[in-house]
Amino acid sequence: MWARELAVSAPGKVILHGEHAVVLGKVALAVALDLRTFLRLRPGVEGRLSISLPGVGVRRSWDTPGLRALRGRIAGKGRGEEPLPRGKQLDALREFAGIAAGASAPESLATLAFLYMCLAISAKYGDVPSVDLVVWSELPTGAGLGSSAAYAVCLAAALLMACGAISCPLQEGESTARWTEEELTLINSWAFRGEQVIHGNPSGVDNAVGTWGGALRYQAGKITPLKRVPMLRILLTNTKVPRSTKILVAGVKEKILKFPAIMNPVLDSIDAISQECQSVLEAMPANPSPEHYPVLEEFFDINQHLLNVLGVGHPSLDRLCQVTASHSLHSKLTGAGGGGCGITLLPPDTSPLAVEAAKQDLCACGFECWETKIGAPGVTLHSCSSLSAQVLHALAQS
Repeated sequence: MWARELAVSAPGKVILHGEHAVVLGKVALAVALDLRTFLRLRPGVEGRLSISLPGVGVRRSWDTPGLRALRGRIAGKGRGEEPLPRGKQLDALREFAGIAAGASAPESLATLAFLYMCLAISAKYGDVPSVDLVVWSELPTGAGLGSSAAYAVCLAAALLMACGAISCPLQEGESTARWTEEELTLINSWAFRGEQVIHGNPSGVDNAVGTWGGALRYQAGKITPLKRVPMLRILLTNTKVPRSTKILVAGVKEKILKFPAIMNPVLDSIDAISQECQSVLEAMPANPSPEHYPVLEEFFDINQHLLNVLGVGHPSLDRLCQVTASHSLHSKLTGAGGGGCGITLLPPDTSPLAVEAAKQDLCACGFECWETKIGAPGVTLHSCSSLSAQVLHALAQS
């Protein structure tokens, strides 16, 4: 029986440097974004398990005997096994939840990931008690900001805690707490399973950033946390221009095959920026002063030009860079390019009026902006009373 009302949060992510080059074995730097997904966990109706995702219109509830019977169909032969999200298992979950084969809408994938993680975790560690989960996010979906991974990390932490696989580290009177390194590793491994349900073959970067926060170096499948990461203010802008990551990646590969002597040095330059930026970030103080920013701004400018050479720019991103440059700010695309999102550095001596003016000009282009930070903490446990009024209101709309 779960008896407490608590909340879990996990950050989104942006790629600071290394887009596209990372696909070809180069270094990428991924950083935690201080826009978060929140999950409220509280005791539920006895014999039922419920989840609400008001942002995508999901409100589902199942009786625990029915879930236990379904678990027997997907969980393998023994309780010690950890079932991988394979086709037949997911088909059984879709049938149970009334989700059409091939359905890819966010609400369908979110429901499927929840059912898989709930049943697989309970098969390994014992029944998840009757709880009610509500999930709300500050992150837009489908923008390359790690929203699905933040969701999977929150689910993993909440379900593992509810069934006793990890501790509940929040003491009475505390507002926040974090798990041990061993427990974070377990949360990350289960969040990766949830990402597999949603994306099929994820890199593991997004869920790792959501779990540990800060910044991570990724190269050829190896993920390494940076030793120290300052919290940097940024303006995050969504151009709202849709793009296909698959098509953009294929276009870069085609250009490299066509002009290898020209394009390979471009990839090497992007790799060098990632590595130089890592060194700069690890040498910076936690709260850097304005003189630390010019080199980071130069990295942004150079990398944006290199990404345009790769063919992943877009007029909307050029416009974003032009608008922010008119306010003496430096920007680059983040993620796949071809539209999507861009990030703008905000040095500490940038006046609030300058930021507001830049935001107004960007919104006038039809873009959406958030003033936020990078280098944020990873998955965190909260007392519900410590959450902001905005978060509490959003979680209450279920």
